[in-house]
Amino acid sequence: MKNGESDLRNIPSCIGGDPESRRGVVLAKSIPAKKYMVKTGEPLSVALRKCPSLVIAKPDFKLYSQCSKAFKAICRSYAPVVEEFSIDECFMDMTGTEHMYPDPIVLAHEIKDRIRDELGFTVNIGIARNKLCAKMASDFEKPDKVHTMFPEEIEKKMWPLPVGDLLFIGGSSAARLREAHIHTIGELAHADPIELKRLLGDKLSVQARNFANGIDESPVREQPEEAKGYSNSVTLEENVTDLETADAILLALADSVSAHMRSDGAKAGNVAVTIRYLDFKNRSHQKKLEKAIDTTKEVYETARELLRELWKDKRALRLISISLSSLTRGEGHEQISLFEDPQDLSREKSAKKDKTVDALRSKYGADIIQRGSVLQSGVKVARKFKGKQEAEQKDLSPIG
Repeated sequence: MKNGESDLRNIPSCIGGDPESRRGVVLAKSIPAKKYMVKTGEPLSVALRKCPSLVIAKPDFKLYSQCSKAFKAICRSYAPVVEEFSIDECFMDMTGTEHMYPDPIVLAHEIKDRIRDELGFTVNIGIARNKLCAKMASDFEKPDKVHTMFPEEIEKKMWPLPVGDLLFIGGSSAARLREAHIHTIGELAHADPIELKRLLGDKLSVQARNFANGIDESPVREQPEEAKGYSNSVTLEENVTDLETADAILLALADSVSAHMRSDGAKAGNVAVTIRYLDFKNRSHQKKLEKAIDTTKEVYETARELLRELWKDKRALRLISISLSSLTRGEGHEQISLFEDPQDLSREKSAKKDKTVDALRSKYGADIIQRGSVLQSGVKVARKFKGKQEAEQKDLSPIG
């Protein structure tokens, strides 16, 4: 911060995109910006409509990476196992350290104060028996606070919260729950399982009810499990009824999801596209490929073909998704042709271009390069992180 400039932490502000063109998405926001309902991941244009005086600052990915490594190094000096949850959050498994640190609240204050004093920024710490409750506790009043969420505190601290505050309950799911008169996490915790299945589907309904009751058996993992698939979706702010706009969205999704897959050294043997209509009904179509792919061009072209087979009625859409599965890793063994295959040459050219784009984005941020048709359309698709895994209950402290 330069002399004379306001402290971004104390005014309605956010990090994201380009302050001049006002393109991009909100990557992080200040506590005062929350009062205007500014949300992480939403387009800057939407955030500015909510708060016209919002101050936008450019991201500094090099600085963020340095700060992330530094605060996580402090965490690792206390905990035997630390799982990275995002660039500014992690889980600490304190199991087995009870004799060294008999009072977890005292320890949390020590860690929090050390990060503040040594690194110059504040964190919140949540203490709980599992990752879900620890994460929920860390999101309570900020900044520079320690909160607990033990089993006996769930009814008082978590159940009165709006249902949309529950981890992994998105905007559309929260809207469906509210329409069914499920407004709080406590009401979700006691909701009829059959009704929830109708509203959210098989898998999400079980997870949502468990989470609402503070049940989470996922372990803290130092190394993440290998992904079994990759997906990305966008819930649309405006109804989409034409192929040109839908294609731009597909390209943005293909660009994001294939880059994530490439970063893990994987290729996909199956591509699926899902669409959701205004009545929340989904339709999906998938294609099994003869040869596994990892280039944005091939993922996009396959998805584009699937969309045309799937969306013939052109009814208005509220969500579009791309999923990649049937993964292979490593070079593998492919049959080599004696003759030059134009398709292989095209794939090699696309792979080189993707490699260059991935390297630039890794160094300078996702917005450094954008595809022309996506930029023109104004479509914004968030970068996805790996899914969270499941396992045994532990004593946890997430920091964020």
